[in-house]
Amino acid sequence: MAAKRQTGYTLSDADLKAMGSHGVMRRYARNTVIVSEGDTTDSLYVILEGRVKVYVSDGEGHDVVLATQGAGEYFGELVLDEGPRSASVMTLEPARFLVVPKADFRDFVIGNPAFAFSVIEKLIARVRSLTGSVKSLALMDVYGRVARLLLELAEDGDGGLVISQRLTQQDIASRIGASREMVSRILKDLSVGGYLTQSRSGIVLHRRPPEHW
Repeated sequence: MAAKRQTGYTLSDADLKAMGSHGVMRRYARNTVIVSEGDTTDSLYVILEGRVKVYVSDGEGHDVVLATQGAGEYFGELVLDEGPRSASVMTLEPARFLVVPKADFRDFVIGNPAFAFSVIEKLIARVRSLTGSVKSLALMDVYGRVARLLLELAEDGDGGLVISQRLTQQDIASRIGASREMVSRILKDLSVGGYLTQSRSGIVLHRRPPEHW
């Protein structure tokens, strides 16, 4: 029943140490946009501390969150391509990054075949995740999308499956393409039904939510 957060692969200590000589450390405050959708690709960002969200927006200010990432994960690997950024990235809390310029990252990948393979694996995982998201938007109702997201984010912990990151109802709504009001109603029903408990520290799933509500 356990599901792990599908946000990609973290760097090994060896990779992080090797890459450290190619980049510079930078700190950013909470709610800082690190890269913007459509920007020219010029650097890889390795998260050393903090969390970020990856999202896309329309011209009217509506956001859809594609993923969240934490320490050890990285974004901007499409720097190997010549195209523009496909999504924006914003810090969710104060964060520290190792920023590796495009040319240095290319050299690192060429000199580290094992890491190059892990980048390919990450891209495959991203395609699978996005395919699943599109499928859920097309074929699932709002309840089904909420249940799917909760199971994707949950990890084994004390008392059941635990989502340790703090998620607001608006965060969940942005991830699944629904209104905050609908998400609020579903979470309340699941709580009353004994399926989950919400607190300031996160969400605990006591049992698997039913397929349909």
